Amino acid sequence: MSRLLDLKAVSAAKINDVPYPYFTVERSVSDEFVEEVLHDFPKITSGGSFALSEVNPGARFNELLDELNGSAFRDIISEKLQLDLRERPMVITLRGVSRAKDGRIHTDSKSKIATILIYFNEPWTAASGKLRVLGSENMDDYVTEITPDAGAMIAFKVTENCWHGYPAFEGTRQSIQINFVEDEKAANKHGRRHGWTAKLKKMIS
Repeated sequence: MSRLLDLKAVSAAKINDVPYPYFTVERSVSDEFVEEVLHDFPKITSGGSFALSEVNPGARFNELLDELNGSAFRDIISEKLQLDLRERPMVITLRGVSRAKDGRIHTDSKSKIATILIYFNEPWTAASGKLRVLGSENMDDYVTEITPDAGAMIAFKVTENCWHGYPAFEGTRQSIQINFVEDEKAANKHGRRHGWTAKLKKMIS
């Protein structure tokens, strides 16, 4: 049973089909625990994605990760995006810092089936850095914009046209990225890539 994730809010979120299947939740983490999870988000001081094995999260954050990996959350995402994710591997990576080059418009790789982003930041005051669901490869062609406050979530089905990105922002921008992927081969590929990237960053720093 989940106590950190607000599964009722996630389940009640409206599904959108244009420009591709997605839904957003303003606060996916219970108000009672969101500040504790934010406090226990691992300290990441450089840009790029980090595998869980490369960071040191606190106890409450680890508890949230356990709930995200539970069947209840997986079942809700499956139902809302009309996907069978029951046996699909899950890959989780973290970001803590946004660089000027980050946020560029892109679609996710074909080995990914669904993507979920959950943000963990203090109340967001910057005009930039807000994720946009795009109708094309044009940053101004967006149907919604997600402010990356603590607990804000977006989930979408990976399609050929799942364009998304955000206007350039430099500074702290913390998020969990969850990907359901095709098979263990894809999971291992993504895990190795992020693990090596994190190690390389540490060597450079």
